[in-house]
Amino acid sequence: MTSTTAVMPETQVVRSLSTAIRQTIALARRSTLELFRQPALVVPSLIFPLFFSFLGNSTFGKTTSLPGFPQVNSYLQFQLAGTITQGVLFGSVTGAAALATDIENGFFDRLLASPTSRTSILFGRLAGSTLFGALETAIFILVLLPFGADVAAGVPGIIAMTISGALIALAVGALMASVALKTGSSEAVQGTFPLLFILLFFSSAFFPRETMSGIYRTIAGLNPISHLVEGLRALSLEGFTASATARAILVPLAIAIFALLVAQTQLRARLRAN
Repeated sequence: MTSTTAVMPETQVVRSLSTAIRQTIALARRSTLELFRQPALVVPSLIFPLFFSFLGNSTFGKTTSLPGFPQVNSYLQFQLAGTITQGVLFGSVTGAAALATDIENGFFDRLLASPTSRTSILFGRLAGSTLFGALETAIFILVLLPFGADVAAGVPGIIAMTISGALIALAVGALMASVALKTGSSEAVQGTFPLLFILLFFSSAFFPRETMSGIYRTIAGLNPISHLVEGLRALSLEGFTASATARAILVPLAIAIFALLVAQTQLRARLRAN
């Protein structure tokens, strides 16, 4: 009796975990297909960062000679990390808005009424945003590479940057999902876009902190987006070193873990409210 009692809960845990994984994969597939079935949601997060990248290269191309500016082959090489981060930020807002839409149209409540793992509801949506973030990163690198956005780390660096882009998408997506779960409003999620845009321009996405001064430099130093960008940039400028790879991977991973904890807290709060 004792032996049977000990085995049964373990079996149930394994089955429960297996079911939760299958449900997460199914919901991730839904969220990914949902993005690509609505080009109006996907295309802007690809086109506008590339537009700003070429515009910035044309406008600020000669700033690479300023004192304190890192050694680069072109301004595009410096800006590549900022372009990736910009695109991923915009894409993550779109994914979180879709989660808020699920809450508004009742699909979220239908999932709660079904035998669906509560965690898979959140992670399934975030998995779609994470995959899209990785795809965006790869596209930006491949498009800008022929125009001078060299990656000093080579192919291993490109792979590491793609992983980093996916982690940034996970981190930002989890924070935006927290807003969606807290408010249940797609308008509230979309309303965070100007805030992200401001944070992006008050970071080191387009100029190195070494060339800044005063309050602007202070804000950029405190801005988490600066650290996300600089981790990616290390691979682009420094090469495939242990330090550059660690910064590119560990910084967004740490922020992603914190953001997931916040999102889980908001998910539990919404479940209690229902």
